[in-house]
Amino acid sequence: MTESSETSQTPTQVLATPPPATRAPATPPPATQRSQAKENRRQALLSAAAALFAVDGFNRVSLEDLGAAAGVSGPAVYRHFAGKQAVLGALLLSVSQELLDGGRQVIADSDGAAAALRRLVEFHVDFALSNPDVIRVQDQDFSNLADDDQAEVRTLQRNYVELWVEVLAGLHPNTEAAELRMRAHATFGLINSTPHSVRSHGRRIAVKRARPLLQSMALAALMAPPAPLG
Repeated sequence: MTESSETSQTPTQVLATPPPATRAPATPPPATQRSQAKENRRQALLSAAAALFAVDGFNRVSLEDLGAAAGVSGPAVYRHFAGKQAVLGALLLSVSQELLDGGRQVIADSDGAAAALRRLVEFHVDFALSNPDVIRVQDQDFSNLADDDQAEVRTLQRNYVELWVEVLAGLHPNTEAAELRMRAHATFGLINSTPHSVRSHGRRIAVKRARPLLQSMALAALMAPPAPLG
Protein backbone atom coordinates (compact mmCIF):
# COMPACT_ATOMS: atom_id res chain seq x y z
CA MET A 1 0.00 0.00 0.00
CA THR A 2 1.28 3.43 -0.83
CA GLU A 3 0.27 6.71 0.61
CA SER A 4 -0.85 9.59 -1.63
CA SER A 5 -1.07 13.27 -0.89
CA GLU A 6 -2.83 16.16 -2.60
CA THR A 7 -1.01 19.32 -3.61
CA SER A 8 -2.86 22.61 -3.96
CA GLN A 9 -3.12 24.06 -7.48
CA THR A 10 -2.14 27.69 -8.11
CA PRO A 11 -2.50 29.75 -11.29
CA THR A 12 0.47 29.63 -13.63
CA GLN A 13 2.81 32.54 -13.00
CA VAL A 14 5.15 34.22 -15.51
CA LEU A 15 8.62 34.38 -14.07
CA ALA A 16 11.15 36.95 -15.08
CA THR A 17 13.98 34.57 -14.30
CA PRO A 18 14.00 30.77 -14.11
CA PRO A 19 13.66 29.31 -10.64
CA PRO A 20 16.81 28.01 -8.99
CA ALA A 21 17.60 24.38 -9.65
CA THR A 22 16.29 22.06 -6.98
CA ARG A 23 18.33 19.22 -5.56
CA ALA A 24 16.96 15.71 -6.06
CA PRO A 25 15.73 14.06 -2.87
CA ALA A 26 18.51 12.30 -1.09
CA THR A 27 18.54 8.50 -1.11
CA PRO A 28 17.24 7.19 2.23
CA PRO A 29 20.24 6.53 4.44
CA PRO A 30 21.16 2.92 5.16
CA ALA A 31 20.52 1.44 8.55
CA THR A 32 22.51 3.32 11.14
CA GLN A 33 25.32 1.61 12.93
CA ARG A 34 23.28 1.79 16.11
CA SER A 35 20.21 0.08 14.61
CA GLN A 36 22.40 -2.57 13.00
CA ALA A 37 24.19 -3.19 16.26
CA LYS A 38 20.82 -3.57 18.00
CA GLU A 39 19.65 -6.13 15.44
CA ASN A 40 22.95 -8.00 15.72
CA ARG A 41 22.53 -8.12 19.49
CA ARG A 42 18.97 -9.40 19.13
CA GLN A 43 20.13 -12.18 16.82
CA ALA A 44 22.95 -13.02 19.21
CA LEU A 45 20.41 -13.39 22.02
CA LEU A 46 18.26 -15.72 19.91
CA SER A 47 21.29 -17.84 19.00
CA ALA A 48 22.34 -17.99 22.64
CA ALA A 49 18.80 -18.93 23.65
CA ALA A 50 18.70 -21.80 21.15
CA ALA A 51 21.97 -23.21 22.46
CA LEU A 52 21.16 -22.78 26.16
CA PHE A 53 17.54 -23.96 25.97
CA ALA A 54 18.59 -27.01 23.95
CA VAL A 55 21.09 -28.12 26.59
CA ASP A 56 19.55 -26.98 29.87
CA GLY A 57 15.87 -26.49 29.06
CA PHE A 58 13.86 -23.28 29.15
CA ASN A 59 13.06 -23.42 32.85
CA ARG A 60 16.67 -23.76 33.97
CA VAL A 61 18.02 -20.84 31.93
CA SER A 62 17.88 -17.36 33.46
CA LEU A 63 17.94 -13.96 31.80
CA GLU A 64 21.38 -13.51 33.28
CA ASP A 65 22.50 -16.71 31.51
CA LEU A 66 21.12 -15.43 28.22
CA GLY A 67 22.73 -12.04 28.60
CA ALA A 68 26.10 -13.49 29.55
CA ALA A 69 26.08 -15.83 26.54
CA ALA A 70 25.32 -12.89 24.23
CA GLY A 71 27.76 -10.52 25.89
CA VAL A 72 25.27 -8.25 27.69
CA SER A 73 23.95 -7.94 31.21
CA GLY A 74 20.75 -9.74 32.19
CA PRO A 75 18.64 -6.56 32.45
CA ALA A 76 19.87 -5.48 29.01
CA VAL A 77 17.86 -8.34 27.52
CA TYR A 78 14.74 -6.24 28.20
CA ARG A 79 15.90 -3.76 25.56
CA HIS A 80 15.14 -6.43 22.97
CA PHE A 81 12.51 -8.72 24.50
CA ALA A 82 9.77 -8.38 27.11
CA GLY A 83 11.15 -11.38 28.99
CA LYS A 84 12.46 -14.91 28.69
CA GLN A 85 9.17 -16.27 27.34
CA ALA A 86 9.24 -13.62 24.62
CA VAL A 87 12.71 -14.82 23.62
CA LEU A 88 11.39 -18.37 23.25
CA GLY A 89 8.44 -17.10 21.22
CA ALA A 90 10.63 -15.07 18.88
CA LEU A 91 12.94 -18.05 18.38
CA LEU A 92 10.26 -20.58 17.43
CA LEU A 93 8.12 -18.13 15.47
CA SER A 94 11.06 -16.97 13.37
CA VAL A 95 12.16 -20.48 12.37
CA SER A 96 8.56 -21.54 11.64
CA GLN A 97 8.12 -18.54 9.37
CA GLU A 98 11.49 -19.28 7.77
CA LEU A 99 10.41 -22.82 6.94
CA LEU A 100 7.09 -21.69 5.47
CA ASP A 101 8.63 -18.92 3.36
CA GLY A 102 11.43 -21.18 2.21
CA GLY A 103 9.05 -23.99 1.28
CA ARG A 104 6.89 -21.64 -0.76
CA GLN A 105 9.93 -20.36 -2.62
CA VAL A 106 11.15 -23.89 -3.33
CA ILE A 107 7.82 -24.82 -4.89
CA ALA A 108 7.64 -21.59 -6.89
CA ASP A 109 11.10 -22.27 -8.33
CA SER A 110 10.44 -25.95 -9.17
CA ASP A 111 9.23 -27.42 -12.45
CA GLY A 112 6.67 -30.07 -11.56
CA ALA A 113 5.74 -32.05 -8.47
CA ALA A 114 8.68 -34.49 -8.59
CA ALA A 115 11.25 -31.69 -8.70
CA ALA A 116 9.39 -29.77 -6.00
CA LEU A 117 9.35 -32.77 -3.67
CA ARG A 118 13.05 -33.45 -4.15
CA ARG A 119 13.91 -29.82 -3.46
CA LEU A 120 11.60 -29.67 -0.44
CA VAL A 121 13.43 -32.65 1.03
CA GLU A 122 16.80 -31.02 0.36
CA PHE A 123 15.59 -27.77 1.89
CA HIS A 124 14.27 -29.43 5.05
CA VAL A 125 17.37 -31.62 5.47
CA ASP A 126 19.59 -28.56 5.20
CA PHE A 127 17.46 -26.77 7.78
CA ALA A 128 17.63 -29.69 10.19
CA LEU A 129 21.38 -30.09 9.85
CA SER A 130 21.89 -26.36 10.39
CA ASN A 131 19.48 -25.96 13.32
CA PRO A 132 19.69 -28.99 15.63
CA ASP A 133 19.41 -26.80 18.74
CA VAL A 134 16.17 -25.23 17.52
CA ILE A 135 14.70 -28.67 16.85
CA ARG A 136 15.54 -29.73 20.40
CA VAL A 137 13.95 -26.57 21.80
CA GLN A 138 10.78 -27.17 19.77
CA ASP A 139 10.56 -30.73 21.12
CA GLN A 140 11.32 -29.84 24.74
CA ASP A 141 9.83 -26.42 25.33
CA PHE A 142 6.90 -25.82 22.99
CA SER A 143 4.57 -26.01 26.01
CA ASN A 144 6.42 -23.08 27.59
CA LEU A 145 5.34 -20.71 24.83
CA ALA A 146 2.67 -18.13 25.56
CA ASP A 147 -0.76 -19.25 24.33
CA ASP A 148 -0.83 -16.76 21.46
CA ASP A 149 2.63 -17.82 20.32
CA GLN A 150 1.65 -21.49 20.50
CA ALA A 151 -1.34 -20.82 18.26
CA GLU A 152 0.73 -18.85 15.75
CA VAL A 153 3.52 -21.43 15.60
CA ARG A 154 0.94 -24.19 15.04
CA THR A 155 -0.65 -22.21 12.22
CA LEU A 156 2.68 -21.61 10.50
CA GLN A 157 3.67 -25.25 10.83
CA ARG A 158 0.28 -26.48 9.65
CA ASN A 159 0.60 -24.29 6.55
CA TYR A 160 4.06 -25.72 5.95
CA VAL A 161 2.70 -29.27 6.10
CA GLU A 162 0.00 -28.35 3.58
CA LEU A 163 2.68 -27.26 1.12
CA TRP A 164 4.03 -30.80 1.19
CA VAL A 165 0.55 -32.29 0.97
CA GLU A 166 -0.21 -30.30 -2.19
CA VAL A 167 3.01 -31.49 -3.82
CA LEU A 168 2.46 -35.10 -2.74
CA ALA A 169 -1.06 -35.01 -4.17
CA GLY A 170 0.47 -34.58 -7.61
CA LEU A 171 2.56 -37.72 -7.13
CA HIS A 172 0.00 -39.90 -5.32
CA PRO A 173 -3.27 -39.32 -7.19
CA ASN A 174 -6.40 -40.75 -5.64
CA THR A 175 -4.77 -40.75 -2.20
CA GLU A 176 -6.62 -39.09 0.67
CA ALA A 177 -5.14 -35.93 2.11
CA ALA A 178 -5.02 -37.50 5.56
CA GLU A 179 -2.62 -40.17 4.29
CA LEU A 180 -0.48 -37.58 2.54
CA ARG A 181 -0.23 -35.62 5.79
CA MET A 182 0.84 -38.81 7.55
CA ARG A 183 3.62 -39.25 5.00
CA ALA A 184 4.75 -35.67 5.51
CA HIS A 185 4.70 -35.88 9.32
CA ALA A 186 6.53 -39.21 9.30
CA THR A 187 9.20 -37.73 7.05
CA PHE A 188 9.60 -34.69 9.32
CA GLY A 189 10.08 -37.09 12.21
CA LEU A 190 12.82 -38.88 10.27
CA ILE A 191 14.63 -35.71 9.24
CA ASN A 192 14.13 -33.90 12.55
CA SER A 193 15.74 -36.79 14.41
CA THR A 194 19.00 -35.26 13.17
CA PRO A 195 20.05 -33.86 16.59
CA HIS A 196 20.20 -37.50 17.76
CA SER A 197 20.92 -39.44 14.57
CA VAL A 198 24.05 -37.54 13.53
CA ARG A 199 25.75 -38.82 16.70
CA SER A 200 26.85 -42.41 17.14
CA HIS A 201 28.31 -43.40 20.53
CA GLY A 202 29.25 -39.76 21.12
CA ARG A 203 30.86 -39.29 17.70
CA ARG A 204 29.38 -37.00 15.10
CA ILE A 205 28.64 -38.25 11.62
CA ALA A 206 29.99 -35.84 9.01
CA VAL A 207 27.31 -33.65 7.45
CA LYS A 208 28.50 -34.59 3.96
CA ARG A 209 27.61 -38.21 4.79
CA ALA A 210 24.44 -37.48 6.75
CA ARG A 211 22.86 -35.17 4.15
CA PRO A 212 22.57 -37.58 1.18
CA LEU A 213 21.52 -40.44 3.47
CA LEU A 214 18.73 -38.41 5.05
CA GLN A 215 17.59 -37.16 1.66
CA SER A 216 17.40 -40.63 0.11
CA MET A 217 15.61 -42.08 3.16
CA ALA A 218 13.10 -39.22 3.20
CA LEU A 219 12.31 -39.56 -0.51
CA ALA A 220 11.89 -43.32 -0.12
CA ALA A 221 9.40 -42.78 2.70
CA LEU A 222 7.44 -40.16 0.79
CA MET A 223 7.24 -42.23 -2.40
CA ALA A 224 6.67 -45.65 -0.79
CA PRO A 225 3.71 -47.46 -2.37
CA PRO A 226 0.61 -47.72 -0.21
CA ALA A 227 0.33 -50.85 1.89
CA PRO A 228 -2.14 -53.43 0.51
CA LEU A 229 -5.45 -53.62 2.33
CA GLY A 230 -6.43 -56.76 4.20
